[in-house]
Amino acid sequence: MMKQLHKQTSVNHRRDEEIPTAQSYSPKMLKHPRSLPRSINYLFREQRLLFILVGILIGSTFFIFQPTLSRLNPSDPTTHSSLSSSIYPRNQDSSSGSSGFFSKRTFPGRVPAGIGRKSLRIVVTGGAGFVGSHLVDKLISRGDEVIVIDNFFTGRKENLVHLFGNPRFELIRHDVVEPILLEVDQIYHLACPASPVHYKYNPVKTIKTNVMGTLNMLGLAKRVGARFLLTSTSEVYGDPLEHPQKETYWGNVNPIGERSCYDEGKRTAETLAMDYHRGADVEVRIARIFNTYGPRMCLDDGRVVSNFVAQVIRKQPMTVYGDGKQTRSFQYVSDLVDGLVALMEGEHVGPFNLGNPGEFTMLELAEVVKETIDSSATIEFKPNTADDPHKRKPDISKAKELLNWEPRISLREGLPLMVNDFRNRILNGDEGKGL
Repeated sequence: MMKQLHKQTSVNHRRDEEIPTAQSYSPKMLKHPRSLPRSINYLFREQRLLFILVGILIGSTFFIFQPTLSRLNPSDPTTHSSLSSSIYPRNQDSSSGSSGFFSKRTFPGRVPAGIGRKSLRIVVTGGAGFVGSHLVDKLISRGDEVIVIDNFFTGRKENLVHLFGNPRFELIRHDVVEPILLEVDQIYHLACPASPVHYKYNPVKTIKTNVMGTLNMLGLAKRVGARFLLTSTSEVYGDPLEHPQKETYWGNVNPIGERSCYDEGKRTAETLAMDYHRGADVEVRIARIFNTYGPRMCLDDGRVVSNFVAQVIRKQPMTVYGDGKQTRSFQYVSDLVDGLVALMEGEHVGPFNLGNPGEFTMLELAEVVKETIDSSATIEFKPNTADDPHKRKPDISKAKELLNWEPRISLREGLPLMVNDFRNRILNGDEGKGL
């Protein structure tokens, strides 16, 4: 046994002498540096260089000719007209001068071929109301995603039913007095009862909506970096001692009157908006809205145009408060919507008066309604209401200069469209309340 082990050890020793010592393995030692001629030979083999040159040529051609193609294929201007006409049922032509804001607005910079305007995500509080629903229509038609927040105190689902099923539309039943968190780019804050019948019904709720609701929406704008537009009112001027009213006029408001919940509430909302703008760098816009009329107004909201139209259709006398010599200025709803969008898209904070400077006494308005609906209509006089302003006419020179906006639709042109809507709703028994 010992002889065998000795013999095996001798054999292994001889094998070790015959095999050279192996060096430690390293992958880098197996690679051979490629010489320059071999690299050039690889590049020319199988037409690789040709494919590289063709790719460079194709890419260069696209970037050279793309701006030219973009200029040769501008967006069709008739598109905006068709969108506007689908929202507001009226004949539009070049002579009427009623083209909407977006038919005029141009966006700076070159847009790559095939890429359109960036879609925005927008919240409209009070979007089920009279003005709010028309604003939602315009925003949806231009391609934005719209979230409507409404508690339906005065708003009506019927104003938005035509948008149900649209993937870019969302409706949330919510009271802005309570906070809400959403990711949005813009906030149109319209939530608040705007007619005397409604805001006098629950004055505490009205001022809470103006103060707490505005605080909550400004807080949302601050958190998500959204631009915020407040719809204030001409009522901030109270019973004005200045005529017509400019934005620099501070107003003549009764702080303890029956209308104060609305008047002073809106004045406080403007204060909050400016404090957030100055103190928290929130982008805000402030619109002071004058009397507005059009389809989807509440049938019995106490405002003079809707009162007169509904009363004449029902064969009732038109109710004129006081001597009927107090004046108002009336703008059609599509003009107001164009002004709101122009303000939101512009670079000026405001406040801006948005109204029609055409001034009518209540007796003159009654005559226009008679001409439009029924020449045999009569007038019934009643005592004037408390704190009712005697004169109301906007100075819109600031909006003309900075927003390039002014109303286009006269009272005699817009009133028949409202009358048709009211007649259909009254004949169908639709007596629901809606802003």
